[in-house]
Amino acid sequence: MLRISRLTDYGTMILVHLASRGGRVCSASDVAAGTHVALPTVQKILKLLARSGLIVSARGADGGYALSRPPESISAVDVLDVLEGPVAITECSLADSHCELESLCQVGGAWQKINRSIRMALGDITLADLSRPARELPVASLTHGIGRALIRSDRS
Repeated sequence: MLRISRLTDYGTMILVHLASRGGRVCSASDVAAGTHVALPTVQKILKLLARSGLIVSARGADGGYALSRPPESISAVDVLDVLEGPVAITECSLADSHCELESLCQVGGAWQKINRSIRMALGDITLADLSRPARELPVASLTHGIGRALIRSDRS
């Protein structure tokens, strides 16, 4: 089963919360109150996100956290890569694969094609999209992205 961790789910909620603040700096306490995620968890995630460059932090009495760039330029794949590691549904889908059967495997290419399609679909969804109700998500662009990835893979 493909499933993101609870930490990534919370991280996405935190990023959406920061996106809704229009670039204003928010303290960790404000983020915890706004997302209903426990403060120690929020602090842990904010540190990870700041280290990755998805958010910036400011110290001092008026300090806190804000997105490092507009929500339209942060994709779901950016978030997943930071909080989960690179999206890879099989060992051979990773750039630095260590599968001993890779040279003999007949299905690895198909899994790699599927993985590229998933990454492309995730790349088509931005933090701005995630901030909207689900019924407003651009599903058409998602399926178009998957189609583009599959067509591009077939030509490779």
